[in-house]
Amino acid sequence: MRPFRLACVAAATLVLASPALAAEALDGRSLGLVWALPFLGILLSIALGPLLFAPVWHHHYGKIAAVWAALAVVPMALVYGPSITTGAVLHALLLEYMPFILMLFALFTAAGGVVVAGNIHGSPINNTLILAIGTGLASVIGTTGASMVLIRPILRANDDRRSCVHVVVFFIFLVSNIGGSLSPLGDPPLFLGFLRGVDFFWTTKYLYRETLFCTVILLAVFYAYDSWQYRREAEERSRRDPTPDKRIRLRGTVNLALIGVAIAAILLSGLWKPGIEFTIHGVHLPLQNLVRDAVMVAVGLMSIAVTKAEYRRANGFDWEPIREVAKLFAAIFVCIIPVLAMLQAGRDGVFAPLVGLVTGPDGAPSPVAYFWLTGLLSSFLDNAPTYLVFFELAGGDPKVLMTTLAPTLTAISMGAVFMGANSYIGNAPNFMVYAIARSAGVPMPSFIGYMAWSGAILLPLFGLVTLVFLL
Repeated sequence: MRPFRLACVAAATLVLASPALAAEALDGRSLGLVWALPFLGILLSIALGPLLFAPVWHHHYGKIAAVWAALAVVPMALVYGPSITTGAVLHALLLEYMPFILMLFALFTAAGGVVVAGNIHGSPINNTLILAIGTGLASVIGTTGASMVLIRPILRANDDRRSCVHVVVFFIFLVSNIGGSLSPLGDPPLFLGFLRGVDFFWTTKYLYRETLFCTVILLAVFYAYDSWQYRREAEERSRRDPTPDKRIRLRGTVNLALIGVAIAAILLSGLWKPGIEFTIHGVHLPLQNLVRDAVMVAVGLMSIAVTKAEYRRANGFDWEPIREVAKLFAAIFVCIIPVLAMLQAGRDGVFAPLVGLVTGPDGAPSPVAYFWLTGLLSSFLDNAPTYLVFFELAGGDPKVLMTTLAPTLTAISMGAVFMGANSYIGNAPNFMVYAIARSAGVPMPSFIGYMAWSGAILLPLFGLVTLVFLL
């Protein structure tokens, strides 16, 4: 689907859905584990499809996602009736999926038009500086945007090096994951939290210490390792650099202004409360949210209109990632409906044992358990729906989670964002960076090989985070 058609479909969905009676909530206490199978199926398909049956997956992932969504919706319609099912699906799509995908569309499109031209020498200090800049940029234009803007410049900078595998690995750790932890713009899980009522700057206030801690340690480890490698390769670098050093120039800067407009619209939607809303089949759509979503569409379309095609070509820009995300997450948001209902049932539902795992002997939630369970699942399943699962498991009330249970929400947020770096499939940019690096001739490690890197570096780091911040 072309981006213009995607935007039009989004707008038409908001305008043309017919009103009906308000949907009743699903009773999670009466639902068994079988209702969670479509959600588990779509997550396992996303995790294993590109690895086990890549050609089939890349050609038919939309159909596979639609099958799992149908397996969730049809039983709901048969058991609860079409009216309740329609209301539940519209609630998920209009209030959560649509803002989520439109925000990604706007940032993905605008960031894809920003080109870092020129080339610098890939010395340890320059590489560390690029990683530091990318880590900071990730919370402003998203981990996907920052990864796409900077991965090619850092590969060009190091194309005279015998091996820059470690550069790409640390890039995934920092720019594609940990750097996105300071705002809802940074990583999809945090934007879902924002849509659920978490204040825009809450993550900045509560995660900056942990993020700074991880960033400083990883940059220090990277600098030490890169310096050692750099000294070992001194003689080999005497050959002519394939891309000689040139002055760094930023092109497509109008897109930075468009990203600013998108950020302003998101902030405005959290501050401006006109008290006007529209109702579609019992789903209440506040005016400020509709304005925000319309601005996201406008930002994306404006970026397409004003950005030179050569800039997107220089970035290797492709619409396929956003198409894939749009299709897969539509299915995820549908399949997760009964799962969220069961989680809301707490100890009265089928997930009572999971409640026990994340609860201490005194009945209080355990931040350590939330951090590691959210993180380990986010390492292999998509971190956005994993965040939602544990957000609901912790009660799902944003006001309580931001105050009384702030350590719990901090742990969930860190687990979802930080540990997305544990594997190639933990966060969407990981595999994109991997593919770009391989196409540039970098001998990237296998799935297991990458996990050897993350296991040796990240797991001890997250153990330190646990000791310093969560105990």
